[in-house]
Amino acid sequence: MIDLRPFTRDDFDRLIGWAVSPELVVQWAGFGFTYPLDHAQLHTYIRYAEDGPDSRVIWTVVESDTGEAVGHIELDRIHAGARRARLSRVIVAPECRGQGIAGKMTLLVLQHGFDVLGLHRIDLGVFDFNATAIRCYEACGFVREGLERDSIRMGDGYWSAVQMSILEHEWRALAGSRREGSG
Repeated sequence: MIDLRPFTRDDFDRLIGWAVSPELVVQWAGFGFTYPLDHAQLHTYIRYAEDGPDSRVIWTVVESDTGEAVGHIELDRIHAGARRARLSRVIVAPECRGQGIAGKMTLLVLQHGFDVLGLHRIDLGVFDFNATAIRCYEACGFVREGLERDSIRMGDGYWSAVQMSILEHEWRALAGSRREGSG
């Protein structure tokens, strides 16, 4: 089991340790951060969330039993009037990858977005070469909407991004089928 807890300054060094290459930083955060990730960038990042908690929520994902951090995830661009937000900055601790944690943390954030914040739509962008992440998001109920071709320049080439979303009624149907399947 995992839980979400607020991301704090105490989490900075751990997150910096997970961001081990320029490519990984761009995969995790687009051009919102630069490599090497550092405290100054993370201070700006967390201050934005503290100053505008209605528009961004940042979590550290922890093992329920131990409190050990296993991931990081964010709900950004929260717009209460439009009832929408963007799932972003999803990263799993290197030693925990391949264990289904990304899906579990995504489902927890979807539950928060739809059940606590009352959202209608949550979307995301994921680079098209990240097949593992795309499968994870599809398993969580996200639907592909399109491809943003050559969306980011990386080195001598470009990366394209798959745009995905899940709507409230899709979440409710998925959550209902998960409950029925566990009964």
